[in-house]
Amino acid sequence: MTYYPDPEVFISQERISERVAELGEEITKDYKNKLLNIIAISNGAVIFAADLIRKIRLPLHLDVVSAASYSGTESSREVELQTKLKLDISGRHVLIVDDILDTGRTISKVKEFVEKQNPADIRICMLLDKPSRRIIDLKSDYAGFDIPDKFVVGYGLDYNERYRNLPYIGLLPSELSSKV
Repeated sequence: MTYYPDPEVFISQERISERVAELGEEITKDYKNKLLNIIAISNGAVIFAADLIRKIRLPLHLDVVSAASYSGTESSREVELQTKLKLDISGRHVLIVDDILDTGRTISKVKEFVEKQNPADIRICMLLDKPSRRIIDLKSDYAGFDIPDKFVVGYGLDYNERYRNLPYIGLLPSELSSKV
């Protein structure tokens, strides 16, 4: 078994919890008296989405799509989208929830897929926004934290499927990022 060192805490569990509650309040206010359809992008957004929907005080539906574009610390430039929505979102309010807005490729591809389902509107909620890496001009409607160009793990974010279960967001240890 390969040893993976503990990442340095970048955003604490307490700060994440506070910010997720704030986002939940903002979304609740913006969608007052509406049925909200949330589409979470797995695997990275599963933990964030689970915490977020518990803070949204509205009726909502939840679905998940699978999208991937990373191997190690590098984006593959190609986004794999494997999905078939269970929800009928035609004419409905949709909020796409993901872990990180980096180059914009993944969320752009998911948004394009969702648009084909003819929703009433689409908004985007990201836990993290890394604007310095943006290739596609896209902004989220709700963002937890703006971060610099650092490779982060934890709270759903991974390095080769490791670290997703950390309760905080940490910086990938340098000995791992230098191996890639």
